[in-house]
Amino acid sequence: MKALLLQDYGKTGRLSFENIPRPGIRDDEVLVKVYAVGLNPIDNMIPKGTFKPILRFTLPAVIGSDLAGVVENIGKNVTRFRPGDAVFASVFDMDRGALSEYVAVPESAAALKPMSLSFTEAASLPMVALTSWQAFEHAKLKPGQKVFIPAGSGGIGTFAIQLAKYLGASVTTTTSAANTGLVTSLGADHVIDYRRQNVEQTPADYDLVLGTLWYKLWSPDLVTLSLIF
Repeated sequence: MKALLLQDYGKTGRLSFENIPRPGIRDDEVLVKVYAVGLNPIDNMIPKGTFKPILRFTLPAVIGSDLAGVVENIGKNVTRFRPGDAVFASVFDMDRGALSEYVAVPESAAALKPMSLSFTEAASLPMVALTSWQAFEHAKLKPGQKVFIPAGSGGIGTFAIQLAKYLGASVTTTTSAANTGLVTSLGADHVIDYRRQNVEQTPADYDLVLGTLWYKLWSPDLVTLSLIF
C-alpha cells in the first residue's frame, strides 16, 4: 500500500511516498481503509522535530493523526464495529500514522461516522474536538463562567466555542472582521477584532483561557484564574 513516510527530521522534514506492507491488526483493533485525512498544525511541526522527545514512533514513520474511512476487518475482541462501518478516528501519539491507504486503529480510538458528515468533514474533527473537550473537562468548566478562546475561526476555536456554550459558559473570542459572522453564529458572546484591538489591552476578567496561542497571549491582566493549553 502507499503511505507518506517521514524519513528524517529537518526544517521542512524529509517526506516520501513509499510502498509498505498493509498493517496487521491486534485483537482489539480494526483495519480501516482510509478515505480522508485531516491535517493539523502539529502535523507540520512533527517533521521539524518539534515533538521528537515525546513521540513514540521511530523513523522512518508514517505521519498524520486524524482519519476517516471504512472498516475492512476487525480483531477478535472488537464488539463496536463491523466490516463496512464508516468510522473516524485519531491515531496521534501511537506507533502508526494516518497518511496511508490502510491504518490499524484501536477500537477505543474510533467512532462511527455520523451520516450527516462526509468523510472529509469527519476527518477534520478528532484532534480539535478532543483538544477542546479535554481542556474544558480538565478545567471543570461551569455554567456562567467566562471563557476566552483565541482564534475563534480556527479548527480548535470553532469547536471550542460550541462546546463552551453547550456547557453554559460566556465566550469571548478573537477573529478578523471577515469571520465575525462565523464565530457569532457558533455562539460567541463577545468578539474582538485582533487586527484593530490589542487583546492584552482589552479589559477582561476571564475564569479560563483556552491557551492555544499562549505564547502570544500571556499577560497577568488577561488571566485571572487558569491558563489551559
